[in-house]
Amino acid sequence: MAPTADPVHLPEQADVVIIGGGVIGASIAFHLAEADAGQVLLLERDEPASGSSGKPIGGVRAQFSDPLNIRLGLRSLDAWRGFARRPGADIGLDRVGYLFLLADESELATFTQGVEVQNALGVPSRIISPRAARDLCPYVDPHTIVAAAYSPADGYALPGAAVAGYLRAARRLGATVRTHCPVTAIDTADGTVQAVRTPYGTVRTHTVVCCAGAWSGAVGALAGVELPVTPLRRQIAFTGPLRPAPPRIPFTLDFGSTLYFHNDGADGLLMGLSDPAQRPGFERRFTREWLRPFRTAAARRTPELARVPVTGGWAGLYEMTPDRNALIGEAGHPDRFLYATGFSGHGFLQAPAVGELVRDLCLGREPFLDVGPLAATRFDGRVNRPEAHII
Repeated sequence: MAPTADPVHLPEQADVVIIGGGVIGASIAFHLAEADAGQVLLLERDEPASGSSGKPIGGVRAQFSDPLNIRLGLRSLDAWRGFARRPGADIGLDRVGYLFLLADESELATFTQGVEVQNALGVPSRIISPRAARDLCPYVDPHTIVAAAYSPADGYALPGAAVAGYLRAARRLGATVRTHCPVTAIDTADGTVQAVRTPYGTVRTHTVVCCAGAWSGAVGALAGVELPVTPLRRQIAFTGPLRPAPPRIPFTLDFGSTLYFHNDGADGLLMGLSDPAQRPGFERRFTREWLRPFRTAAARRTPELARVPVTGGWAGLYEMTPDRNALIGEAGHPDRFLYATGFSGHGFLQAPAVGELVRDLCLGREPFLDVGPLAATRFDGRVNRPEAHII
């Protein structure tokens, strides 16, 4: 991006440079500034939350199968519940619960095992009957499922408001945030980070954190670090106000088809599906062809939703990894190149916990969770972390 008429003023040096102004970068900036970690500089090539974090509503949950993801979700849920106090912002948190619809015995077995692990870690999830699922969400045809998995502690919130809240607090605590300022190069020498370069000047630093979402692979390459992140378009649609207005329902997901839907906060529904025909790439235009598989899936599980009108929609990028789990850690070469990316659709819900983890990695503290299993190098030996509860 070429410099604009209003130049960006950069400090000559910073203790930590964060690349990416989405919810992960914003959380890291806040946690570092709160910990008095020195001069913290966040660089965003566009506007904050203009990438994956720009989605209108983001789910928050701890219903996963991997204990590591469960603990990230639980820690973050605590932070989302207390967000009005710390860092101080209204994020529209609505704890409507998460409801996974299970179509057969295989899916039921997978989620039964997941519930056992979740319960052991403190998640109040449970397996419920088809009729109980219908009671929670009247759109569900109970004759088409064998059971459902439900946790009342989960829900959704507003990612844009969370990013803004984190960044306001980070600035208040002394962090510097610069927008419309892409990083064009990362200087290294003797196996260490030396500086980051931008169209507006060079900032000397010995610590860089990459949290550039779907663009993280290119940022990592600037430092000679391989971050296996693939961009994949995901789309959602809005019904607009419905009459009668929908009842208050859980965040409802059909596990087999990936169809999901929930209230939109304006007397309508938000609906989504992972289009199996979608090819990797950076396309972010909303198009309607994915509504065909959505309506096909809805006709099987939630027939009323197969016929609802669609007034518009939104498209954004998931940052996918080979096993659809996050990349969190520090590169061995160069030293002090850290990363938190590749969340595969779960970055918003895990952002508070990730901010804590990266803060501690930057400061040489022992984090509350061992993130070694999430290192980007895990794929060198083709060691994937299984996660069954993926939509």
